[in-house]
Amino acid sequence: MLKIGLVGYGAMGKVVEESIQVDDELAIFAPEYDSSLADYQEKVDVLLDFSNPANLDTIIEYATTHKVPVVIATTGYSEEQEERINQLSKEVPVLLSANYSLGVILMNRILKDYSPILKDYFDIEIIEKHHRWKEDAPSGTAKMFANTINETLNYDFVYGREGVAKRTDKEIGVHAVRGGSIVGEHEVLFAGQDEVLTIKHQAFSKKIFAVGALNGARWLSDQKVGFYDMNDVLFES
Repeated sequence: MLKIGLVGYGAMGKVVEESIQVDDELAIFAPEYDSSLADYQEKVDVLLDFSNPANLDTIIEYATTHKVPVVIATTGYSEEQEERINQLSKEVPVLLSANYSLGVILMNRILKDYSPILKDYFDIEIIEKHHRWKEDAPSGTAKMFANTINETLNYDFVYGREGVAKRTDKEIGVHAVRGGSIVGEHEVLFAGQDEVLTIKHQAFSKKIFAVGALNGARWLSDQKVGFYDMNDVLFES
């Protein structure tokens, strides 16, 4: 049995609640529940954050005080906040991923393995689509893909294009689309001379993210202090 502290009760928080295993216990910290992590005196086994960057201070204080592992599923952090998360991982186990879908993590591994082979023959563009209420753009997943592709390339990122925008050889285009109720769609386009290769992932419900994050939480609860991502969870690497 695992006692999970869920920070945030928005759309994703509700799906996490629906996806929790029967044997596990969920403590929810959110205004909707009139409950605050800052006021909580008991200890959970692991924290799962599906809220927003404004809660980071409270999460860090609770985690360091009680020595609790933290799964972070929130995106849109500033560079300063990212550094604080990195520092947190020196005191407790931290799992951070822009996306907790199994398919997305596998797609990221494919991009890591094959982008260095394709770079000399294909232009690379990333297109992500999300619902009209998403606050950050481009998505954390699009940024993850871009950074994975760029590990060995050292290309420039170009976010959208307007006016005179002739493409250069060493750039990765990143484009965000917002509309309707799109759960999440990410496409990496390799455009070559007379051929196009597309690698694409579509999410049809939020449950895939909740299940992945909960699996990550169970895995992290047994880990030593350090900084982890979903590659560690799935591939132990």
